[in-house]
Amino acid sequence: MTAVKVLFECDGLAETLNAECVGPDLYRIRNIPFFVYGVSFLDVVAAQPDSEGVLRYQDTVAKSGHRTLRCHPDATAHVAAYSSAFADALAAGGAGCEGMGVGALSIDVPPGVAIDVVVEMLVTGGWRWEHADPPPPEAGA
Repeated sequence: MTAVKVLFECDGLAETLNAECVGPDLYRIRNIPFFVYGVSFLDVVAAQPDSEGVLRYQDTVAKSGHRTLRCHPDATAHVAAYSSAFADALAAGGAGCEGMGVGALSIDVPPGVAIDVVVEMLVTGGWRWEHADPPPPEAGA
């Protein structure tokens, strides 16, 4: 496994995600995005090096089935910004998370894990959340 970083830029924001090379110009994302929309853990993306050798995201080639939720604690709720107990509860339900700064969480919901259970945990815990990479609409919907 060749570890690399892939730069994503959108609307003035930049995020560098860890990835592994899986083919010519193809990289599998190895962490949960914090700012990027439409990309999740284990997705395969195409990236090209720029003139300085920085790998820049070009396109998503294969979706992994993972979904990403992004959340922050509600300012009016009495919740810990990020606690190991909350992370443990997510893990017990099959989801994973990464924390950033005070209270920002990025949550990975793998295929087969009921997203409504994770959302209920967030709502009950007083977290404001959003879909950063929701599943595609079902055919015919």
